[in-house]
Amino acid sequence: MDRGTVGSAQSGRLLVEVREEGPSAVVTPAGELDHHTADLLREPLEACLAKGFKRLVIDCSRLEFCDSTGLNVLLGARLKAEAGGGGVALVGMQPVVARVFEITGADAVFAVHDTLEAALADDSA
Repeated sequence: MDRGTVGSAQSGRLLVEVREEGPSAVVTPAGELDHHTADLLREPLEACLAKGFKRLVIDCSRLEFCDSTGLNVLLGARLKAEAGGGGVALVGMQPVVARVFEITGADAVFAVHDTLEAALADDSA
């Protein structure tokens, strides 16, 4: 698999790394995803879709916090990916982040996996 780095963005409380894993873009946000940092994730997700990646895997294992704005960024990326025939998978959510998805019901609209390997192997998202 190709594991080349596509790019990264950083601003204080959120670092976003993007890399290619075969036909998927793996996006890893680290830190806090909220109103102040949401664009740092939105922009790389949109750039991946614009580059032709239909499948986005969001590695949430280093995400420490996610509010409703961050959730909306992920839901928006999902809609755009699905409109292009692809999807978004979430991986390794910490309990505090998983709780936001559970409370809102958003966990029902994403493919959620425990490991990156499982997400990459699941071609349904």
